[in-house]
Amino acid sequence: MNNNLKGAKNIGRIIEKRLNEIGVFSLTELLEMTPVKAYLKICEQHPDKIIPVCYYLYSLQGGLTGTHWNDIPERLKKKLLKDVGKAQRKNGF
Repeated sequence: MNNNLKGAKNIGRIIEKRLNEIGVFSLTELLEMTPVKAYLKICEQHPDKIIPVCYYLYSLQGGLTGTHWNDIPERLKKKLLKDVGKAQRKNGF
């Protein structure tokens, strides 16, 4: 896997910037944090913004696998959403 965020599938300059804001500068760091935690941290960092699941959560997952966010299998999308929901409930969101 290419370790650079720049040029990774689905990771444009805005998502890269927001990942950098939460301390993620490489795909390895994203993998270690997980797309779910990164998505939640980005949401926390920007509470005034709407952070679409499809554009962020799925894009982060797809960036790790080199898959367009819309081509991620439905089963995985459901699991990612379930994991986000569990984390939000656990943290009182």
